[in-house]
Amino acid sequence: MSLSRTSGWIGGVVAASAVALFFALGGARQDRSLPQMVAGEHDGWASRTVWACDRRKAVVVQGVRPNEKMSPAKAQQVASLLMDLMRFCDEEVVARVSVNEQITLSVNGLPYRQYIPGGELPIQLVHSAKDHGRREQAIWKAELDKLVGEGDRLFHSDEIGSNGIACAMCHPDGSNNHPETYPKFQTQLKKVALLREMVNWCIENPMEGPPLAHDDPRMMALEAYILSTRAGVPLEIGKH
Repeated sequence: MSLSRTSGWIGGVVAASAVALFFALGGARQDRSLPQMVAGEHDGWASRTVWACDRRKAVVVQGVRPNEKMSPAKAQQVASLLMDLMRFCDEEVVARVSVNEQITLSVNGLPYRQYIPGGELPIQLVHSAKDHGRREQAIWKAELDKLVGEGDRLFHSDEIGSNGIACAMCHPDGSNNHPETYPKFQTQLKKVALLREMVNWCIENPMEGPPLAHDDPRMMALEAYILSTRAGVPLEIGKH
């Protein structure tokens, strides 16, 4: 049974917004925040909540206590469900898995409805119905260009070292970095290394500077610039 046919969720009406669609069918929001919707017991059962990486999707697992470790089978079910929910793009979604394995879904605070993972979405999402618009693409490109530009500046500057050497003095225009080959074993580090670890090795050794935290904006900018110099080159991790 497809999702678009369950409980009159779609009712044959196509809309670009879940909220607008549900109002058109006479529904009403629950007016509850995402944390409220996943908190506490559900139908009298203790429940554990697992969040997706975007913190806008959550799976509430009935019959599992908040601090209880799930069985491998249950953990795989939840992980697969979270990945399936990522099809909802930026929507706030809560899925509940009952003790009898029934899955219900709430999108943007709307009342829960039956959900079948892998089936048709119960709403029509903008990004699943058409390509990204020019304005979206322009914004994303501008933000990326800004990050790459800062990385380019840092790469050609001596400010992240202490002896006057800049990254570009050994790697003109980002040459001979081969970021598409990471992770790979690096003899200098005597282990399999990520690109950012080799960037830090160079900062600490030839440039004699302090290492950058992996989430340091400067490290992110350097990585973005180095990767940009190899755009279009196939990924081949482990290659030397």
